[in-house]
Amino acid sequence: MKPAKLIVLGVAGVAALAAAWLTSGLRAPQVIVKDSGPVETVPMTDVLVASADLSIGSIVTPEQLRWQRWPRDAVSDLMVTKDKMPSGIEEIAGSISRGPTLMGEPIRQDKLIKGARGGFMSAILPEGRRALAINIVSSGARTAGGFILPNDRVDVISTRRDDEATRIKQTDVYLSETILQNIRVLAIGQNVQERKGLFQNDGDKVVIGETATLELDPRQAEVVTLAQRTGELTLVLRSLADMNKPVENAVSRDEAGLTIVRFGVSQTIGKK
Repeated sequence: MKPAKLIVLGVAGVAALAAAWLTSGLRAPQVIVKDSGPVETVPMTDVLVASADLSIGSIVTPEQLRWQRWPRDAVSDLMVTKDKMPSGIEEIAGSISRGPTLMGEPIRQDKLIKGARGGFMSAILPEGRRALAINIVSSGARTAGGFILPNDRVDVISTRRDDEATRIKQTDVYLSETILQNIRVLAIGQNVQERKGLFQNDGDKVVIGETATLELDPRQAEVVTLAQRTGELTLVLRSLADMNKPVENAVSRDEAGLTIVRFGVSQTIGKK
């Protein structure tokens, strides 16, 4: 080979080596970043929540509870936190649910009762309240066609025969009067909560029982007991929009209307 060709090949080789060296020097060093997980920008704490739906009267099991991260500023005193109760699952398990709790909802201590301290109905009653059962028509004729369910609000109407007016008019005279308003229904028969799938065409029927249990104060319990002894009681379903409105004064006996039934025809007149 001629010396000129050898010189050219040598120069080309040196240039190739120089180019490779320069290219390797320009490469950025490889940086390995370790994932440390999400960074909490808001102060969080562990709160005990329901891992399954809890119905009224159910006994809470450990499998129905779990810890979940929760914003610290959104934690109330009624919630169960891991900071204050590290063994919260073990301590809450076995309690009776006084109200429904949905899956993922924080467990509230005011909605639970621990231990067998009395019956279930006394457990769900608020302090100072009484539970009183009244007779109702099983067909739903005096309970809005059977559409009154537990936790609904109702007015209580008393209908009785007015003996004095009946004697004067020589025909049956009845007095209808609203004696209580905005009363909570605790149970219909033995049912203390509405059944799931009521409007889902799954074959379930409206819950109807022979009794309706109402939540009353002691004075209201006396009024209902007397009215049930002297006449018939009817429950009138209230709208949810009226639940928190102030209760109007019930109609007095002096202002209530009289319904006169003569030969199957009724007529309502004002009582003088």
